[in-house]
Amino acid sequence: MATTRIMPLHIGKGRTESQAVSDIIDYVSNPQKTDNGRLVTGFACDSRVADAEFLLSKREYISTTGRVRGADDVLAYHVRQSFVPGEITPEEANRLGVEFAKRFTKGSHAFVVCTHIDKSHIHNHIIWNAVNLNCDRKFRNFWGSTRAVRRLNDTICVENGYSIVEDPKPHGKSYNKWLGDQAKPSHREQLRVMIDQALEQKPADFDGLLKLLTEMGCEVSRRGQAIRLKAPGWKNVARMDGKLGKGYSEDEIRAVLAGKKEHTPRKKAAVQSEPPKVNLLVDIQAKLQAGKGAGYARWAKVFNLKQMAQTMNYLTEHVKLGKALAPLQQIFKFHSALCAVLLVLQGCKDARQRRAAVSRACHQLAAARQQFLCQTESVGNALVRHPE
Repeated sequence: MATTRIMPLHIGKGRTESQAVSDIIDYVSNPQKTDNGRLVTGFACDSRVADAEFLLSKREYISTTGRVRGADDVLAYHVRQSFVPGEITPEEANRLGVEFAKRFTKGSHAFVVCTHIDKSHIHNHIIWNAVNLNCDRKFRNFWGSTRAVRRLNDTICVENGYSIVEDPKPHGKSYNKWLGDQAKPSHREQLRVMIDQALEQKPADFDGLLKLLTEMGCEVSRRGQAIRLKAPGWKNVARMDGKLGKGYSEDEIRAVLAGKKEHTPRKKAAVQSEPPKVNLLVDIQAKLQAGKGAGYARWAKVFNLKQMAQTMNYLTEHVKLGKALAPLQQIFKFHSALCAVLLVLQGCKDARQRRAAVSRACHQLAAARQQFLCQTESVGNALVRHPE
């Protein structure tokens, strides 16, 4: 199984173009990680001076085209390709990295492939020049390039007999959301918990509250009119004001201690998972009449089956229908079997025999569809009688 990630290389703050390219090339070609440089392969460049060649090609590109970009210019592209421990040899991983780079850049960009063996998993670092070999065009990162990289990587792995990630997890969540309940509480969250615990002991006044916070290990200090708190293990301080949260400012805490206001501890918002999405079925006949071809029809049949299966699973897990769901399950099984029969019959060589068989199957499918609609109405009535 191999995973990939594409990363554009920019100049960055406080660096020159030469430093930016040299830093990444020096890191990926580290002799301690690449078996003394044995697992470093260059294409259309000398891997030992690849950084200089990349910069020279950029100078030629600017001279030829006259196009100059600012600090957001992309100097090179970096792909990290990781493999499951024990599944592949370093030499084979390097070969697959070279094959991937050649196919993805279509052989028009110089690149370096470095295979690292310092970790438990073998992984490649692939760096290709943003400027092509003719120095008249640049590689542009396109929308969906991450998906394209993953598909090409999976294709190469399958062709060579290696496993792939069958169901990759989507990205886009923040780190704290990804951690969920295991996320470390922030400084202010920790301070709010300590204040809640101190209020539970019902101190006589505000000074008694500060004394309890001090006994819990919280550092309490005053700067001007502001009270500053610092929980154990944190470097910075937080003021006891509105930024600490609603109900935790100094005035609000004093009002609670005076009996003028009731304190409600702030609870951490739970991250709710998104409900499963079930799309509507595709009207295959209408799409065919609109000009779609046989390939679309085959895709739509599989799509409809998957949507029906998701609906069935949702009803089974969330709705108590009892015997009302049994007829619908039979209809779904019959529909699935008919679709499978259709796919087989469409592969028959004899045209007359195929047309007759497909015609009979279509009539059966139409009858099954009508029965399915009737059963759907009965299931809808059952939903009304047996709410969740």
